[in-house]
Amino acid sequence: MSADEELRDLAEAAGIATTWRDVHGQDQHIAPETMRAVLAALGLPEEAREARHLLRELDSRLPPLLTMTIGPDGVAIPGASPGHRFVLQIEGGDRIEGRLETGWGGEARLPAVSTPGYHRLTLDGGHATIAAAPPRCVTLNDLGAEIHRGAVPWALAAQIYSLRRTGDGGIGDFGGVAAFAHAAGRRGAAALAISPAHALFSADPSKYGPYAPSSRIMLNVLHADPATALGTASVLPAEDAPLIDWPGATTAKLAQFRLLFDAAADHPGFVEYRREAGPALEDHARFEALHAHFYGQSPDLWHWRNWPEAFRTPQSPGVQRFARENAREVAFHAFCQWLADASRGAAQQAARDAGMPVGLIADLAVGTDGGGSHAWSRQREILPGLSVGAPPDIFSPLGQDWGLTAFSPLEMRTGGFGAFTELLQATFRHAGGLRVDHAMGLARLWVVPQGLGPSTGAYLRYPMQDMLRLLALESHRHQAIVIGEDLGTLPEGFQGEMARAGILGMRVLWFEQEEDRSFRPPHGWSPDAAAMTTTHDLPTITGWWRGLDIGWRDRLGLFPAADTAKQEQARRAEDRSALWGAFLDSGAATGDEPEPDDAEAVVDAAIAHTASAACTLAILPIEDALALPEQPNLPGTTEGHPNWQRRMPGEAAHLLDDPAVARRIEILARARPKGD
Repeated sequence: MSADEELRDLAEAAGIATTWRDVHGQDQHIAPETMRAVLAALGLPEEAREARHLLRELDSRLPPLLTMTIGPDGVAIPGASPGHRFVLQIEGGDRIEGRLETGWGGEARLPAVSTPGYHRLTLDGGHATIAAAPPRCVTLNDLGAEIHRGAVPWALAAQIYSLRRTGDGGIGDFGGVAAFAHAAGRRGAAALAISPAHALFSADPSKYGPYAPSSRIMLNVLHADPATALGTASVLPAEDAPLIDWPGATTAKLAQFRLLFDAAADHPGFVEYRREAGPALEDHARFEALHAHFYGQSPDLWHWRNWPEAFRTPQSPGVQRFARENAREVAFHAFCQWLADASRGAAQQAARDAGMPVGLIADLAVGTDGGGSHAWSRQREILPGLSVGAPPDIFSPLGQDWGLTAFSPLEMRTGGFGAFTELLQATFRHAGGLRVDHAMGLARLWVVPQGLGPSTGAYLRYPMQDMLRLLALESHRHQAIVIGEDLGTLPEGFQGEMARAGILGMRVLWFEQEEDRSFRPPHGWSPDAAAMTTTHDLPTITGWWRGLDIGWRDRLGLFPAADTAKQEQARRAEDRSALWGAFLDSGAATGDEPEPDDAEAVVDAAIAHTASAACTLAILPIEDALALPEQPNLPGTTEGHPNWQRRMPGEAAHLLDDPAVARRIEILARARPKGD
């Protein structure tokens, strides 16, 4: 075997796809330097023989955690032999003793388990946790979500920061979410899908993108509504600007929180929360204090890898000493987390009190900023030197590098999936649903080695069945549904795996086109999905009809050639006619096709058309309910477009009261297919 063949053989054994098929159907081969970089990030030795030996050893030993599905089948037990005695302590009760069975391939198998949960397996050779999961996640039917006029359920979606509430200080918070959820629930919504609430960087308000967080297990404290925990009304002035001033508003909010902390640092609720939250909270609070300390000294110290060595690991003596010497500052950041957690809990309770069977659907970002709290505190679990992105496609011919880090699939297995289950539990907390951003990351991620372009990345495989079982188990423990963002180029069979796991996909109006560019009739949309008019990364109905997204891309130089914008506008004109024809066919519209600058009838028709889809759930973004022209985010831009800054034009509690908005909500509700 040649050196190149040996490298490719090792890469495949480690879960690296050495070839991939591009958007044009052509097979592409991964460069050797890419394979070596990914292997190094996985922590494998440079010498191929030694690395293969390590992989075989890992496969043959009893891991800290094994997943299985409850039912007639058991699970293979690595490192054990058939006939060995076992003891299985069922979570919360029974104890099962017996001998391991012999599988079809001669392997040792634990007999079938009928009780879901995290059970403790004891063998002569060691211990392991058995995560026994239900066959699928909780569904809307499980929650009794067919509540509005006997129709299949519908939901609204909103960006948290965009929702206005008097006294929110210019950044939407969970108080605004609670008010909006109450209004939506009273009108029959089953759920409210919200943007990610992950922790950002308090010391750097320029990092406000919700999909590039510092930590996915902690919360964005700027979304805290102090009245929830303290009964204290905000003293911040009203903010009527259409765009968020993140630096100014962040400074004002944190200053207010410091005043509240000075008055309530010993609040019993905070003391209890801090005790229960444990090391994860302490690590994050210490990181926030350290980040402010070092970044305040120099912009070059923004990333924790550039800090003095004594502070680069959470449990180092230097960090322990810093925490003691700055105990009040650390406590302040923990206090802010308490405010945010109590606020989110109150928002979920408001949604349920308003009649929503689901309530809030939380959003889980695909990764975190490598310079953030999560990467600092979970260094064994992340992929150093790699970032997550996407391979070249029609929209991004050079590929994409999102600058995010992700968990190592190898460490997931060897570490017992501890960081992953911690992440799921944190995201499901105070929520009735979970949307998994870039859900194909459950199967594979495009990873880009540092210093190489995104086109030279590679797909890294993840233990999908294990992750799906853990999702199903936590879904049942929290009685929450799961939605997976399955847009783009997917691994073969991926959507079928999601459907079997009870995870709803996403069907977006703009993408429901046939090869001839005609729009698919809504009765042909997949039932195993949520129907949507648009997403935060795509144009609103009004914006699409007017071609505003094309204008933005043209002005910002995002097209490869000077005449591309004209070509796109011509294509959009054809698509407008095709879409209006689809509206006529579905009964969502009547009459002649409106002009490009006349979108009101188009908005109503698009809502009716999408809502009538055969999908299990329909989700309407608030931007389309209000017929707004601009989208929250324009992918591929960091400047020039006000990403994650737009605010709604009225108070969250009253957005649905406007007669035109109320009419669209009624159209949405009436168009949903009737339940069985």
